[in-house]
Amino acid sequence: MATIFSKIAVGEIPSYKIAEDAEFFAFLDINPVSKGHTLVVPKQETDYIFDIDDALLGRMTVFAKKVANAIKNAVPCSRVGVAVMGLEVPHAHIHLIPINREADMYFCNPKLKLSPEEFAAIAQDIKAAI
Repeated sequence: MATIFSKIAVGEIPSYKIAEDAEFFAFLDINPVSKGHTLVVPKQETDYIFDIDDALLGRMTVFAKKVANAIKNAVPCSRVGVAVMGLEVPHAHIHLIPINREADMYFCNPKLKLSPEEFAAIAQDIKAAI
């Protein structure tokens, strides 16, 4: 059975897409800890990120770097933090989170409530920066 991330990547579930290529898909997290919080997923379903083939994992990191650079140019922040936890959805993914301090990455912080218009504007700004 396909994961929610696989369904998002093929368009079965709508998302605020940031970037895509043949192997990876990046989209805004709908429960963000900061504006611009983006998820990068491989289209190939793998539960645990460190079970991904080394070459594919390397390409995923390069793809995530391109997205992170766009986030940094589009969203006011000091850095783009990276987190990999892998407990929420059984599909490997990387969190890219615009931060100004370490506490901005605390997943226990209240999630932002953004309107569809805010999500769309953020996604457009990041896509334009790629």
